Amino acid sequence: MVDLRRVMSTFATGVTVISVGGDTPHAMTANAFCSVSLDPPLVLCCVSGTARLHKAVVSEGHFAVSVLCAEQEDTARHFANRARPEGMDQFASVEWFPGPGTGAPLIADALAWMECEVTEEIVAGDHSVFVGHVLHAVTGSDRSALLFHGGAFQCLGRTRTADGADGRVRSG
Repeated sequence: MVDLRRVMSTFATGVTVISVGGDTPHAMTANAFCSVSLDPPLVLCCVSGTARLHKAVVSEGHFAVSVLCAEQEDTARHFANRARPEGMDQFASVEWFPGPGTGAPLIADALAWMECEVTEEIVAGDHSVFVGHVLHAVTGSDRSALLFHGGAFQCLGRTRTADGADGRVRSG
């Protein structure tokens, strides 16, 4: 049998918080997120069919994405906690603001934010792939990115900027 979890742990990914507004805002940490198309602007996220967020995305028809910076590892861990009782305010201890398009919570001080309208749900195994049309996309802080690799959080510093300036890369 293929040990997919171990093999996939060798692939470094960015870390996001996917959120949904509505009567009971909800969010989860996710690294199964990527761009699909620039024209039209489409992204996707993968959510377990048993996750509370799955039901919320289906119900609301939209989701928001906050791309986390290296200093937000605690935030990533907070929204990865599955033991939280249903109905508990996940955002009580996290600084956030409502997205201008959907009202979905966006995490303060993130690297970037997007709000998306679901255009397609593709059931794939035990997950759904939600394709979202990007309604709003904004960059935020100019910090190092939070990554997930080898079963642990890592930090990626800036490497080379568009103007050719050198940066550095480090793991943490």
